[in-house]
Amino acid sequence: MTELASKTRPPRREFRNINVVTDLPGYRLPPAGIVSILHRVSGALMFLLLPFIIWMFDTSVSSEISYARFRNAFEIGVGFLPGWFLKLVALALIWAYLHHFCAGVRHLWMDVSHEAVTKDFGKASALAVLVISVVLTLALGAKLFGLY
Repeated sequence: MTELASKTRPPRREFRNINVVTDLPGYRLPPAGIVSILHRVSGALMFLLLPFIIWMFDTSVSSEISYARFRNAFEIGVGFLPGWFLKLVALALIWAYLHHFCAGVRHLWMDVSHEAVTKDFGKASALAVLVISVVLTLALGAKLFGLY
């Protein structure tokens, strides 16, 4: 025991403060970290755009006239907001919902199967969430913008 105490070890690196300018640009998050942050961002986006969601739902189901006004809002616009901007906001909501749903299913699966959770599974499932949510968003965005 005294032999271990007598050997000199090199001093360990100390990390005190993270400098935003010098340290953060070189820092790389693993895919699971990116999915975790985007899960929070998508939840916040859906919460902040809740009045827009309620307006869309209300005008689309109230009557045939309000539904026609709803469809025209995405073509012509509402007030000073052009139609393409409303479509971009709707596309952001589509991405937020799809990403939040896929990441939520991933988190639930990891909570249920504790034995199957490894570093490789975390990376693979995070990449799957990113790819699935982006592909579904592109498909629904193409429908939103009238490509099919």
